[in-house]
Amino acid sequence: MAKKKASGREARITRPQLGEHVRILEAGSVLNQKITQTLETNYMPYAMSVIVSRALPEIDGFKPAHRKVLYTMYDMGLLKSARTKSANIVGNTMHLNPHGDQAIYDTMVRLARGNESLLVPYVSGKGNFGKAYSRDMAYAASRYTEAKLEEICSELFRDIDKDTVDFVPNYDASTTEPTLLPVTFPTILANNTLGIAVGMASSICSFNLKELCETTIALLKDEQHDLKSTMPAPDFVGGGQILYDEKEMERIYETGRGSVKVRARYRYVKEENMLEITQIPPTTTVEAIMDKISDLVKAGRMKEISDMRDETDLNGLKLTLDLKRGQDPEKVMQRLFRMTPLEDSFSCNFNILIAGMPRVMGVREILTEWAAFRAECVRRRTHYELKGKEKRLHLLQGLAAILLDIDKAVKIVRETAEEAEVVPNLMIGFGIDEVQAEYVAEIKLRHLNREYILKRTQETDSLQQDIERLRGILESKTKIKRIMMDELSAVAKQYGEPRRCEILYDVPAGDLPDESDAMPDYPVSVFFTKENYFKKITPQSLRMSGEQKLKEGDEVTVQLETKNNAELLFFTNRCQVYKCRAGDFADGKASLMGDYIPAKLGMDEGEFAVYMAVTTSYQGHMLFVFANGKAAKVPMTAYATKTNRKKLVNAFSDKEELVGIAYLPTETEMAIRTSANRLLLVHSAQISEKQTKTTAGVQVITLKKNQKIVKVQRASNLQLEDAHRYRIRTLPASGALIKAEDSAQQLTMDL
Repeated sequence: MAKKKASGREARITRPQLGEHVRILEAGSVLNQKITQTLETNYMPYAMSVIVSRALPEIDGFKPAHRKVLYTMYDMGLLKSARTKSANIVGNTMHLNPHGDQAIYDTMVRLARGNESLLVPYVSGKGNFGKAYSRDMAYAASRYTEAKLEEICSELFRDIDKDTVDFVPNYDASTTEPTLLPVTFPTILANNTLGIAVGMASSICSFNLKELCETTIALLKDEQHDLKSTMPAPDFVGGGQILYDEKEMERIYETGRGSVKVRARYRYVKEENMLEITQIPPTTTVEAIMDKISDLVKAGRMKEISDMRDETDLNGLKLTLDLKRGQDPEKVMQRLFRMTPLEDSFSCNFNILIAGMPRVMGVREILTEWAAFRAECVRRRTHYELKGKEKRLHLLQGLAAILLDIDKAVKIVRETAEEAEVVPNLMIGFGIDEVQAEYVAEIKLRHLNREYILKRTQETDSLQQDIERLRGILESKTKIKRIMMDELSAVAKQYGEPRRCEILYDVPAGDLPDESDAMPDYPVSVFFTKENYFKKITPQSLRMSGEQKLKEGDEVTVQLETKNNAELLFFTNRCQVYKCRAGDFADGKASLMGDYIPAKLGMDEGEFAVYMAVTTSYQGHMLFVFANGKAAKVPMTAYATKTNRKKLVNAFSDKEELVGIAYLPTETEMAIRTSANRLLLVHSAQISEKQTKTTAGVQVITLKKNQKIVKVQRASNLQLEDAHRYRIRTLPASGALIKAEDSAQQLTMDL
């Protein structure tokens, strides 16, 4: 690579703690390097490290951070011993995980039963571990809490010392750690897992442990087993109600992508006229729900609620809503489901590392991959046990040989002059190999009696039977499957629990009211200014108001009378449109400046609204006029969405400069003025409709080189002496030169 020296000076770096200076030659030099090479050498290693070694789970169900914590606790003997301080666990884990104590403790907290993050928790804690359903209920510091492994963790480490999985050195090669855990049940689907890598992510929902084990057993028996018959839907630790969608569930099971709708569970206390919410979706928190309800009440959109309290205690979550007299609790809850996170969707993306490669798989494929992994663990364990028993049998066969003549063995040892010749002489004397002879030579003098040798050699028959059984397992895939099924059945029986989520089939359409019904409907006047300020004023307030308060130099560009539930569409300079309702804004006054739209709607930096359209029915068209003489007429229905999407990209073409934009509920005549001082009156009906929002439009006015459209407005806003002069039957047209008496009028972009 070519190097260009930026400075003739040499940089000097001082290390006060060492009392020395280090010279760096050519410091500040500029390297001429291709951006692709920079990404490959600098960014790709980081990206791969995040993907492979941090963010995505593997087939055993764990990310590296989780595995390191659990293995450290297992190595500390915390599976059967008493709890120890969490700080002690964190410190020991740093031998495997050098990313800092707080990151390790955060990981351990999420694994704890008290945090209620996992359907199958792995850590038994004592003390405050916080709550996953609350962002404000923080966990205590590691020095105040204690922890040990849950009993089910014995299934995570079953026979880990029998070569069931590979071990690798830790970061400084001072110890080793397992690459995977030999789990006896599909932990990858037993708990929900979220991970964000570089360019990809993973989001795995949890399934009921008992149903999961039964489904895996059925799949081992029949590869075509209908998964939904034994495991109908996911199950979440926080409970709630799953709104069952058969097509979406089928998509999740087969492809690993989709979403599960979950709504909160509640009960109505008639005596006190209040609602008690006891279970919420896994994607939200109590505080987020309360904030949303509070905003709705302040905006006048939830007038049925008089008070709200968070009564969560040691008995669990409880959010209480006091209702006003005469309110129907069922209808109130249906509106809350629609307008708040009390009903939310868990997005599934089953992205898992298989042999170091990320793969998005459905439930069936995941269980198949897990079964292959577990079968290999069983095979390796069986092979390990077989080798151990074969070695033991071999030694006992050598011991049996000296049973024929113990005195001969003693004589050989006594008469051998050199110690190094004892083993060779025993090998010659009894016809045994070196390993057997070494074993015989190491027998203690007290064991040179017939009783001891007979007891040892009695093991031979049982060892031979065990060896035949183990060899049979290694040679039969069916026997390995049977072992796996027995283990799964034992896990389901010992640790299985009833479902926490209720499944709702065939949810009535009445349970999903339209948001427009929930929005209070009353007349309002809306104002939008050039500087992007918006305010909504009721007729009563407007009659009592004086002059509108505006920012210095600002002016009102849109003033309309509409309804509180009308849709507002803000088209921006970034070719995007932000959608909301007038009811999303609080009723204001003329004496207030109003809401600043870019901040209110969360627009990108440097983005601002260039036009506001107001509609209640999405009838008519949007008209976009570009500087190159083209106009695009797009049906308003193109901007209507079935879901509550608040932002639409590619709202109009960005190929040319936009000089005019208008919402046309009905066809109308437009006045277009060019830089050549020409004017053309075009009826919108003459412009053909285009279904694509980003269409470049059709040519409506002919322009010469270096000419462009400069102003557009409704023709009804003009007082022309001879309007017919500027009209034409066919498009495109060049327009007519503006007469002196007409040019005095100031054509603006007011549309």
